[in-house]
This record gives sequence, structure tokens and C-alpha cells, in this order.
Amino acid sequence: MIGRPIKSRIVHKDPDTKQFSPRGHRGRPGYNELKVEEVEAIRLIDHVGLKQTEAAGSMGISQQTFSRVLRKARKGLAEALVLGHIIKVNGGVFKIEK
Repeated sequence: MIGRPIKSRIVHKDPDTKQFSPRGHRGRPGYNELKVEEVEAIRLIDHVGLKQTEAAGSMGISQQTFSRVLRKARKGLAEALVLGHIIKVNGGVFKIEK
């Protein structure tokens, strides 16, 4: 059974930084990967200060889909911070519009 194709998310700015590494962590830390659209969701909500409905409209997706993207992004960030993991920004289903 084939599911629905994933709709491209609109990203207004490609992230300048693609990796964050913890300092003071002994050994080789693990890593968490965030998709570009997850970083965009965090940018719109936590940095710009939009409401979820506004941010979802900006990305061209439903509020429900936006909520899932944001929840996954925040979980990945929290896990990386708590466990001292590297955060890599890579991939996703998006198109850049300025």
C-alpha cells in the first residue's frame, strides 16, 4: 500500500549553519539530525514569534502537519542538548522561496 506523497514545505531561508557540536563532551558524541523544514518551523515559532496557524500558512502546510514537524524538531533538539549530541541539519522535503 502506497501512502500519499509528502507535500513540499516552503522554507524562506536555507540555514547558514548545518552542524552544531557540543564542547566539553568526552569521547565521540552521537548525533541528532534535523530536517531543513524542522529548523524553519523552530525559526518561525521560537525566533520570529509567529502563531502556529501563521507559521503553517507561511510554510504552505496545514496547521496539523506543522504541529507534527515542530514537535519532532523540538524533540530532536531537546534530546541533543540533554545527551550532548551533535546536531546536523540535513535533508527534508522543501523548496526555498524568498
